Amino acid sequence: MSFAGMAIAVVFFTAGIIGTFLPVLPGAPLIWLGMLIYGFFVKFANLSWLFFVGQGLVVALVFLIDYLAGVWGAKRYGGSRAAVWGSVLGGIIGIWLLGPFGLIFGPFIGAVLGELYRKSDLNKAFQVGIGTIIGFMGGTILKLVVEVLMIIWFFTVI
Repeated sequence: MSFAGMAIAVVFFTAGIIGTFLPVLPGAPLIWLGMLIYGFFVKFANLSWLFFVGQGLVVALVFLIDYLAGVWGAKRYGGSRAAVWGSVLGGIIGIWLLGPFGLIFGPFIGAVLGELYRKSDLNKAFQVGIGTIIGFMGGTILKLVVEVLMIIWFFTVI
C-alpha cells in the first residue's frame, strides 16, 4: 500500500463528499478519480478494470439521481409535464446564470414558470417548485449514501 497514494485518494474522497453539498465540485467523479490515482500508485494491485467500470457505472447512477430527483419532486407535488420540463430547463439555465446556486434555484423557478404556463394558480405553482427543492434535497442524501458506498467498496477491495 502506498501512503502517498492513499493520502491523495482520501483528499479526493473528501473533496467528492464535500462536492455532494457544494455543486461547484463534481462529487462522484472526484471520488472515482481518487481511486484511479491510487491505482497508479500501487500499479493497480487489487483494482481490476471491472472494479473501475463498476465504479464508473455508479458515477453514472449518481448523475441519474441528480437529474431524476428534481423531476420526482415536481411530479410528486402535482406538477404537470410543463413543470417537469421547466425544472429540467431551469436547472440547465440556472447553472449558466447563477452558477452553483442555479442547481437549486433554477429548477425551482423553472417548475414554477412551467406550472404557471399551464395556467395553474400561483399557490399550486409554488408548491410544485417547493417539490423540486425537496426532490433535490432527497437526491442529495441519496447521492451521499451512494458515494459512501463507493468508498466502502474501494476500501473493501484494497
